[in-house]
Amino acid sequence: MIPRRLIAHIQELLRYYPAISVTGPRQAGKTTLLRSLLSDYTYLSFETPDVRQDFLTDPKGFIRQYGEKVIFDEAQHVPELFSYLQTNIDLDRRPGRFVLSGSQNFLLRKNITQSLAGRIGIARLLPLDLQEKGLLEDDGYLRAIINGSYPEQFVRQIPPKLFYANYIYSYVQRDVAGLIDPKSMAAFERFMGLLAGQSGQLLNLSSLSTAVGISVPTVKSWLSILEQSYIVFQLTPYYKSMMRRLVKSPKVYFYDTGLLCHLLRIRTNEQLKNHYHFGSIFENFIVADAYKSTFHQGEQPGFHFYRDSNGAEVDLVYEDAAKQLLWEIKATETYHPRLVRKMKSVAKSIFPNAVQHLIYTGAESVQLDGVERIPWQEVSWEIT
Repeated sequence: MIPRRLIAHIQELLRYYPAISVTGPRQAGKTTLLRSLLSDYTYLSFETPDVRQDFLTDPKGFIRQYGEKVIFDEAQHVPELFSYLQTNIDLDRRPGRFVLSGSQNFLLRKNITQSLAGRIGIARLLPLDLQEKGLLEDDGYLRAIINGSYPEQFVRQIPPKLFYANYIYSYVQRDVAGLIDPKSMAAFERFMGLLAGQSGQLLNLSSLSTAVGISVPTVKSWLSILEQSYIVFQLTPYYKSMMRRLVKSPKVYFYDTGLLCHLLRIRTNEQLKNHYHFGSIFENFIVADAYKSTFHQGEQPGFHFYRDSNGAEVDLVYEDAAKQLLWEIKATETYHPRLVRKMKSVAKSIFPNAVQHLIYTGAESVQLDGVERIPWQEVSWEIT
């Protein structure tokens, strides 16, 4: 099994909460991780009809029988479980009793919010981050982008074309079915493809609505489904005012660039390098790793991007009470001062105390003229 960085956070949650939930996209490795890490726990999957029937026949007896150290996988199949767990936990709040997991995160979240809020610790397992993959320079960033970062594909070396075709079919048929009109399935897949074309760009709901032939409210609903199932995420603009952050257009990114490339019909290194969207795809590759790495450390990503009306911009911004960090992301092997000109201008006027970074595809790691140049495979996101 690939060592997962989330293990430390799961172990910490188990010391304090009577129940924890491990969420994440389909095939991120949740079941493999939990069964390996918690080998002394009883594992039960509610995808198994017999297990589901045993619970429905006698819920109280079922909970009493499996009241200690149990993993309930695919728990979203039995929404009644959460109310019975709430009652049981209120009587006995010893930590580490129950672990819940599932692939349909929107249903899992809904049930947790309704019944277990305040009683459960949340961990998020996403596709492999770069540190987990242990990528070396010889692997090459082009193949890393195209292959993606789902554990099964990475370990078994399944050709991306095969893996992601099956992944999309499985995701749409099992996770999306029931959430949208069956007649809209083809439009939903088309929506995913068109959204891939906006990765790393300002999200344009109206253009998606027109291109797919659906209403703007439907675009928002479908986008929410993709977000809740950890297919995409939104990066909000940086403003001192929180209200302005909420009303300005965000950027959209895919958690996995293998899926992104599949949707864009990119199969080879040459197709990727020559793609009109190449710079944005590489940006997506790096920003997604920032999010995955942060979640795997048990933290909430606090990243934004900066852009003003004069065209000055910074790809990634992090700010807390102690520090300001800026990153410019460029798909180039050769450094030139113009690559960081806009970032330096923004830093001077908006972030005077910021540490500035350039992430690029070159091999030289050096700090020069106030900017730290970082090769893509040496990026670290341990910033909190």
